[in-house]
Amino acid sequence: MVSAQVILAVNGGSSSVKCALFSYAARPSLRERGVLDGTAAGCVPALLAWVDAHTSRSAIAAVGHRIVHGGPNYTEPLALSRQVRDELKELVPFAPNHLPEEIAVIDALADHEPGIPQIACFDTAFHQQMPDVARRLPIPASYDRRGVRRYGFHGLSYTFLMEELSRLAGPDAARGRVILAHLGNGSSLAAVRDGLGIDTTMAFTPLGGVVMSTRSGDLDPGVVTYIGRTEALSPDQVEEILSKRAGLLGLSGTTGDMQQLLARERDDEAAGLAVRAYVYSIVKAIGGLAAALGGIDTLVFSGGIGEHASVVRARIGEALTFLGVSIDAAANDSHARVISRSTSPVTVRVIPTNEELMIARETYRVVAASNQHAGDA
Repeated sequence: MVSAQVILAVNGGSSSVKCALFSYAARPSLRERGVLDGTAAGCVPALLAWVDAHTSRSAIAAVGHRIVHGGPNYTEPLALSRQVRDELKELVPFAPNHLPEEIAVIDALADHEPGIPQIACFDTAFHQQMPDVARRLPIPASYDRRGVRRYGFHGLSYTFLMEELSRLAGPDAARGRVILAHLGNGSSLAAVRDGLGIDTTMAFTPLGGVVMSTRSGDLDPGVVTYIGRTEALSPDQVEEILSKRAGLLGLSGTTGDMQQLLARERDDEAAGLAVRAYVYSIVKAIGGLAAALGGIDTLVFSGGIGEHASVVRARIGEALTFLGVSIDAAANDSHARVISRSTSPVTVRVIPTNEELMIARETYRVVAASNQHAGDA
């Protein structure tokens, strides 16, 4: 059982909650890790039981939460005061499939353990430096003033990947023209130059961008209005279709799981189409982001598919030879950390992401800065 001060990192998803205990330090180290099945709000009793099994609650220095959407105002991690929690509730229309669950966990933990600081780590923060040409959506300016714009997501993953890239390849590589591909059930890509995100595939919500497991990705807006109008569906019902019944699942008609689709693709035409559509959408996204960057120096694969599906990486790489990508088949098949040939103009890396560690790092920075400020006062 952990007895020293720790940080509890909470990363809630649609069907499970990842939780981890890290040492309370500038460079946190993992102490315990767990995955709890169920929605985030419903997992609170199980989360507290898991904590009790591994440490005392008095040892928890702070709880860090991944918050999927920070809206236009929250651009860096911060303490979850009552005011911040109330303002997050006003952002629920921005992310109705994520924020209610995340806020419910925060509120429940505050009720059970009001003395433990809670820190919000926003998934949208990484993308706050995007130029207006990428950030603004081509709709009336009145909507932009209401916060309807491109935000981008997977920011905690991207922040971690950039820190790892700098550690593994050096600061110069991290300051180059980098495309990060977080490929999993939810997939997105980001273009990074001089260490700053300049564009990304997801936009106002995590529904947009490339084809995903059960999410449609980008669609002609007319498709959305057509489905709603001809089937007399509410906006929430249309969103449920595009969020939970589209993407790879919609194309295949059977599953949104890439591993299962790859196993079936030879004998199942629809499964093969789903895999091809996924690869095609990733390749198009990389081509567009490379154009935004004026070229590409480093391509990073991460996420469940990016880290483990070598055949998907190989097909993406094969389609990107025109950009200077050259994959080493043996290195790729063995899941090496560098999978490009030594002669490849573009370095291609596989870097396992670690959102929970990033939550712990950001949580420590906020709490340590707060303690320093209190000491100075």
